[in-house]
Amino acid sequence: NIQKDMQYAMIATILGGSFALGDSTKLGDTFWRSLDAMAISAAGTQAMKWTFQRERPSQTDNPDRFFSGINHSSFPSGEVAALAGAVTPFIVDYGSTHPAIHWLAALPLYDAIARVKVHGHWQSDVVVGAGLGVGVGLWAARRDHPLIVGWLPGGFVVGYVHRF
Repeated sequence: NIQKDMQYAMIATILGGSFALGDSTKLGDTFWRSLDAMAISAAGTQAMKWTFQRERPSQTDNPDRFFSGINHSSFPSGEVAALAGAVTPFIVDYGSTHPAIHWLAALPLYDAIARVKVHGHWQSDVVVGAGLGVGVGLWAARRDHPLIVGWLPGGFVVGYVHRF
C-alpha cells in the first residue's frame, strides 16, 4: 500500500505544483516538464503492456510468458516509469546546484524493489520501466518548452502562487 500511496502523492504533488506555480518560473517550468514526463511515460507503458501482455510473477513462475492475453500487463512497470519520469526533470534542472535533489532517485528505486518483492513485476519489468521513465524525463527536461503547456493557448503563465 505504501507504493500506491507514494504514486498518488507524486501525482498530486506534480499536478499541484504545476497549477500553483504556472510556467513563468524555473520551478513551475520544471513541474510542467515533470507532468509531461509522467503522462508520456504512463501512455508509453500502457501501450507496451497491451502489446507484450506479460504475465505477472503472481500469475506464473515462468518469466517468459509474453503474449498471454490482454488481461496480463506486467511488462513494463508503469508505476516505476511514472516515478522515474517525474523525478528526472528535477534532477536535471537542480542537480548541479542542489546535489541533495539526487535523492529523488530513491523514489523509483524503492518502488521498483517493492513491486518485485510483492510479486507485482519481474526484475526486467521494473528495469525497462525505469529506463523508459528516465529517457522520457530527459527528453522532457531538454525540450525548449513543456509539451502540455505548448498545447494551451498562450501557455500557463499565471499560477495560483504569486509574490507581492
